[in-house]
Amino acid sequence: MSKRLIYKIILILAVTGVSLWFAFPLEKRINLGLDLKGGMHLVLRLDTTGLSEETKKNISERVSEIIRDRVIDEFGVKEPLIFPQGEEKIVIQLHGIADRKRAWELIHRRGFLEFRLLNEDIELIKKAVGGEIPEGLELKYLDERPLLLETHAEVTGDLLISAYVGFDQTQFGEPIVHLEFNSEGTKKFAKVTGENVGKRLAIVLDGKVYSAPRISEPIPDGRAVITGRFAVEEAKDIAMILTKGALPCPLDVEEERTVGPTLGQDSVRKGIRATLVGGICVLGFMIFYYLFCGLIANLALLLNLLIILGGLGLFGATLTLPGIAGIILTLGMSIDANVLIYERIREELKLGVSLAKAIETGYAKALSAIFDSNITTLIAAFLLFQFGTGPIKGFAVTLTLGIIASLFTAIFVTRTIFELLLSKNLIRFLPMQQFFRKTNFDFIGKRRFFFIISIVLISVGLYTFFAKGVDSYGIDFSGGQLQEYKFLEAPSIEDVRSVLREMDLPTASIQQFKDQPSIVMIRTGSDTANLVYDKLKSKFGDLEILRIENVGSVVGRQLRKKAIFAISLALLGILLYIGLRFRHFNFAIAGVIALFHDVLITVGFLSLANRQLDLLVVTSLLTIAGYSINDTIVIYDRVRELLKKTKERKLSEIINLAINHTLSRTVITSFTSILVVLAIFFFGGGILNTFSFCLLVGFISGIYSTIYIASPLVLALARKSHV
Repeated sequence: MSKRLIYKIILILAVTGVSLWFAFPLEKRINLGLDLKGGMHLVLRLDTTGLSEETKKNISERVSEIIRDRVIDEFGVKEPLIFPQGEEKIVIQLHGIADRKRAWELIHRRGFLEFRLLNEDIELIKKAVGGEIPEGLELKYLDERPLLLETHAEVTGDLLISAYVGFDQTQFGEPIVHLEFNSEGTKKFAKVTGENVGKRLAIVLDGKVYSAPRISEPIPDGRAVITGRFAVEEAKDIAMILTKGALPCPLDVEEERTVGPTLGQDSVRKGIRATLVGGICVLGFMIFYYLFCGLIANLALLLNLLIILGGLGLFGATLTLPGIAGIILTLGMSIDANVLIYERIREELKLGVSLAKAIETGYAKALSAIFDSNITTLIAAFLLFQFGTGPIKGFAVTLTLGIIASLFTAIFVTRTIFELLLSKNLIRFLPMQQFFRKTNFDFIGKRRFFFIISIVLISVGLYTFFAKGVDSYGIDFSGGQLQEYKFLEAPSIEDVRSVLREMDLPTASIQQFKDQPSIVMIRTGSDTANLVYDKLKSKFGDLEILRIENVGSVVGRQLRKKAIFAISLALLGILLYIGLRFRHFNFAIAGVIALFHDVLITVGFLSLANRQLDLLVVTSLLTIAGYSINDTIVIYDRVRELLKKTKERKLSEIINLAINHTLSRTVITSFTSILVVLAIFFFGGGILNTFSFCLLVGFISGIYSTIYIASPLVLALARKSHV
């Protein structure tokens, strides 16, 4: 055994060992995303209108700290991810939060406490109720009774030392909130109570009047109480918020994605099942078709999976549900490199060369196609990471790790195994199945017919998409709120709709799943989750929040622009790369037109199937772009090779020959990839269903467009018979 081979084996063992170290135990090494573990993801915008420039300084950092203190103090979340994003935004990620409503109150509640005197002039109150509110006064209500408050606050919550919960012995032990002021607050409170004995003093928190007791005597000790028929938990939250300090400004929700723990666990279970089903299908097919070579490819595939898990553990990456889909997809796509190599080895063996020479030449000839096709997919993955949000970034990370791992395992590991076996004389021949013998189909001759079919399909699909208007978009791009609940017993859709009508939400969209009728999805145009949850609970009894997604309309438009920009940039990057690699932009332009074709076909079928365009669909479209160009590059690579060998042939004949030469690889690679996409579609759960549907349509379209769109377009764009 040569030293070179020994070094290669040592490197493979080292990579395997490092991957094992960083991958296991999985529950400790790999972080689960919110969509798998459950929790909240919020993007909040600070409303700094009316604040002075001095107050605005470092305001996002101050608000982040206040929210962090509230969350850690009340929920005990060890490491909440709370950080400023720019000058006026805050991103919050809370893992494992089950009580969405309470968490939302703690985060969003401003905690601005005021003590304001009441004006009890009956005539003024009547005028205020009628709409004539005197200057310097404000109309409020307490238990539906009108109160006229002075706009000026005598004392505010920033003068508090502490707030804690107690129980009112005179009111059947109801929870109350005790307040204690600092020295300055004590003086002010003593002054206002001393000068206004007999008058009423309203206690106002975040604009709501909780009580308005009459001042019977001066209060010099700086102590007060808030009453309001609280539940114990609500009183505790108010006390904690007041103790931690008020937020300096209101917060507006730009984006919310809340996943209940049940849905997270269900996603993990279905993700694992889809991985197993997809993996077993691919492993089984490779052994069936390539026999012993398939076994070696499967070893590389398993090592590929291990390296991905090790990479996630090494970089402290977070595994999301789309990330699991990325792993499954990578396993299917990584077979492509092995198929390219094995088909090349088969061709060399047919020429009568020795096994060792066939293996060496097979790897050498497949290298350029493998390299080029993976680079284009990396371009798409890079853009997904740059322009995607949370779960989509997770998909991009696993896709990138998978591509790098597949290059290592397919090119380096499998070749080392072959070299080791050859050095020990353990293999003398490599039998393989072959479904496609030598074919000679005239693909180019039928190009006009298929051009027409594509134009019709794209036109019908796009007409349907644009005809639906805003209904073609999910909440990611149109704004609104998606609520998904699980009931103890399957409710009637009409009963649910009746509840929403009572809430003045007659246009809300309601969807009930046929296979799981106890799950109901509601889409509204604004944030109504807390109200809807309370109403449904009072009507149907206990129910569980599976997920809440809320996106502001402005953010939706911004995300739509970013998605279009990301897809356009991906196509431009692929165009430039192919143009430079093949030194002729006819190839690049034809390839990118074919990618547009696949994206538009997918969007059209999406609309025809009454599914909506959202961020996960954009993820699938960029994945389709990266995958589709793989197949095109393999044919382009063969065209380039044949052009060097056969100068006397016409370009149309060379393209036909290239397609026929690579047909077996196209069918096998596409088949294995479609197998894993079907596994995601049937076993990956509802959240990934539309994602996998798009991949399925896009991959099939990719096979078709490579043969009948990209390749013929090279011929159409060429001005000479040879490129």
